[in-house]
Amino acid sequence: MKLPYNPQDKKSVLDYAKLLKGKTLREICDPQILEHNYTGKGNFGQILEKFYFGYEPNSKSEADFFEIGMELKTSPLKQLTNNEYRSKERLVLNIINYIEVVNQLFEESDFWKKNANILLIFYLHQAGYDILDYLIKLVDEWNFPTTDLEIIKRDWELIKHKIAEGKAHELSEGDTFYLGACTKGANASSVRKQPFSEIPAKQRAYSLKQGYVNHIIASIANEATGVYGKLIPSETVAKKQTIEEVVTSKFKPYYGKTIEQILAKTGVELNTTAKSFYANLTKAILGIELDKEIEEFEKAEIIVKTVRLKENNLPKEDISFPNFKYEEIVNEEWDDSNFKDILEHKFLFVFFQFENEKLVLRKVKFWNMPYSDILEAEKVWSKTKDIVSKGKIVKEVVGSTRYTNFPNKSFNSVSHVRPHATNAADTYSLPTIDKLTKAKEYTKHCFWLNNTYVRDEIYLK
Repeated sequence: MKLPYNPQDKKSVLDYAKLLKGKTLREICDPQILEHNYTGKGNFGQILEKFYFGYEPNSKSEADFFEIGMELKTSPLKQLTNNEYRSKERLVLNIINYIEVVNQLFEESDFWKKNANILLIFYLHQAGYDILDYLIKLVDEWNFPTTDLEIIKRDWELIKHKIAEGKAHELSEGDTFYLGACTKGANASSVRKQPFSEIPAKQRAYSLKQGYVNHIIASIANEATGVYGKLIPSETVAKKQTIEEVVTSKFKPYYGKTIEQILAKTGVELNTTAKSFYANLTKAILGIELDKEIEEFEKAEIIVKTVRLKENNLPKEDISFPNFKYEEIVNEEWDDSNFKDILEHKFLFVFFQFENEKLVLRKVKFWNMPYSDILEAEKVWSKTKDIVSKGKIVKEVVGSTRYTNFPNKSFNSVSHVRPHATNAADTYSLPTIDKLTKAKEYTKHCFWLNNTYVRDEIYLK
């Protein structure tokens, strides 16, 4: 079959691809061949490959348009209330071959051969729509900017190094900044052999983090200008220093200083009672304008947590995460759960300590949860899901106080569950009526990191 474009000519491929913009699969494909039977998340891309670009979907190590070294990737968008588009998910790239990657150099790696030049097709995902009726919104090629590429190279090297240490089974998306190693498989039992350990490792693929994909979308749609402040202004800086080193070097001159001294030194005026105070103080220290987001943090989806320590080094409070919905947690599996997703982020902890009733900056630390501790957190999540599923939230009622069966601090050294609501009437619906109280809804709760864990495993390590 003669193709309607020249696969050896990049301009021809791009011109043909851009005809997709504003169209649906139903509009651009022959109706007779749309009796598709593709299953799984890759549906949209597979149909596009076969019925529009005219080649069979494959899992070859070379790029899809191998003559011009261009890989085709499709990805869903979601539309915000302000009509802007955001990525619905991370962008999954090629499977990591644990056996081969340890012998590869970045420039000759499977990852780079396949993904150096990507043809990106973003479509609007709309609930209830047939896959054939999703509207294609953005089409363009993507080459990694040189500064980003330095960070991605380091991420790739870190993934490779962990595999070489026999720790492929411990890989986490929180290990890296822009390029992640996400689980990829039909189910949790999709595993592969790794070269330096007998422990089977979950199948993983390289992926661009959702925050990074949002930047790609903004760049293609020309919406990225003026919104972000950069920590790493050039490729030259990126070659010399990691994001971690740049951030730490900017904070270090303020170690041992009070909040008042930091404000005086930065020359930035801030409302100390505002909810955004610590976020803005971090920007001031990093030299980022207050009305801008930190580009590298957004791309890497770094979660910043400010911790106030008592004089004995114990955090004044446990660390909360967003509330979970009871009706959602019962339908989750651990590997796809919101809690695990959060724990596999990279965090920046900013530690202040009370000294003579004034807060003094002690240190900052980039951190992601070790594999063994994620397994501990899973126990808290599993027990919570089980309690909600069985309608056994309330253990006893004493007066007007309800005591729950949710895992508390004595249950687990890492995490616990307790209320996170404005008041008792701030509730979520229950999937199963509570057996003791017959309640159909319950006060909002969330997962917390224990303050003793934060002290022992993050601050003091």
